[in-house]
Amino acid sequence: MSTLTTTRTADHPEEPDNRPEWIFSQTPSKPHATFDYDLAIVGLGYVGLPTALAYHHGGSRVLALDVSERRLDDIRGHRADLVEADRHRLDVAENDERFHLTSDPAMLAKARAIIICVPTPVDRHLIPDLTILKSACDMVVARAVPGQLVMLTSTTYVGCTEDFVQKPLEARGFRIGVDAYVSFSAERIDPGNERFDHDDVPRVIGGATPECEEEAVRVVSRYTTNIHRVSSVAAAEMTKLLENTFRAVNIALANEFADICSTLDIDVTEVIDAAATKPYGFMPFYPGPGVGGHCIPCDPHYLLWQLREQRVNAPLITQAMTEIASRPGRIVDGARDVLARGGIALANARILVVGIAYKPDVSDLRESPAIEILSGLAEHGATVGFVDNHFAGVRLPDGRLVDAVIDAAGFDADLILLHTKHTGTDLTWVRTDQLVLDATYRDSELAQSRVI
Repeated sequence: MSTLTTTRTADHPEEPDNRPEWIFSQTPSKPHATFDYDLAIVGLGYVGLPTALAYHHGGSRVLALDVSERRLDDIRGHRADLVEADRHRLDVAENDERFHLTSDPAMLAKARAIIICVPTPVDRHLIPDLTILKSACDMVVARAVPGQLVMLTSTTYVGCTEDFVQKPLEARGFRIGVDAYVSFSAERIDPGNERFDHDDVPRVIGGATPECEEEAVRVVSRYTTNIHRVSSVAAAEMTKLLENTFRAVNIALANEFADICSTLDIDVTEVIDAAATKPYGFMPFYPGPGVGGHCIPCDPHYLLWQLREQRVNAPLITQAMTEIASRPGRIVDGARDVLARGGIALANARILVVGIAYKPDVSDLRESPAIEILSGLAEHGATVGFVDNHFAGVRLPDGRLVDAVIDAAGFDADLILLHTKHTGTDLTWVRTDQLVLDATYRDSELAQSRVI
């Protein structure tokens, strides 16, 4: 085994090197003989699992780690929510010794690169909750060995990679860019969207040093060559914040136009579709009942949180996020107004929500506006139910459990609220005399019903 040599400057020829003894046990710039895996993925959620499968599909030896045995059981039992292409990849991977599922953090020392893919939510006060990310980074740093790359992909504040990965590694005695490599490359996965193959979506990479950038490019190139380099980790972190803040601001604008068009008795979807015929300078965004998932409702708050510490105002972003947060309440108000025009009080109404996932064709309730809408309707005294083949029931914030309605027609709803329309959703049971509130703004099948 080769041994690292130390370099002394002419000015300090006897300067002691206080790094741990084990730092000198191997050459970091070359693969270590005991690296059984090309990379480890930490966190096997909606980002981590498809990422692990993409790397395996590209020929890498993959260690797929999640601390939740329940999640691992769901993956082994094929209950994970994946697009069809990834389901096929999982079928292949589970029978290949180059793909290993584990909950044992000690195995991280056997991977040359470690990629962290864990959630970064916000709490009920819209404050970033970094608990999961900090725990994952601490777990990785504590088990890091020379020669490894540690890459963060979770969306977070600018400087987080330095705070949670780089500085802790340095505190252990690693020289960044020599003994260990640090980078940031945000995930770009759209759950349920099969139009864009994971391998084809460009990845933005920023390294803590030029050497770190090169190592990160080498690792990411194992499954895609579509790579865009930026000058720093901070630039890569900010890129992800801009991507999702851009979407948030434009969705807020689309919602505002929906309200304006409603006041002027104009179909907002027709207007947006017409504007989208312009081949330059316009990108269509559509209104809806609110925004779910762990990106748009959460990520801009990481930026706003950091800016507050710097005493910097971002009024446009702040207003957009305020509008997004208030949107489910506006849908509850809309339901009350539709019922009132039909001579029915909200407190006495039976309301059936169609689709409660945060977006079509996923079994994902994270930050779904439907939860707040169901809760708001129930708090006003309405009897609520939902139909969604992805869920047997849902628990509201007050602890109340709402079971899925088996017989939609038999529920005899006074109002049907379209929230999420999955592919193949059957609405033939809707009667023409029933009130319908289309919070998706995209339905045409119920044109003869009352849709606003």
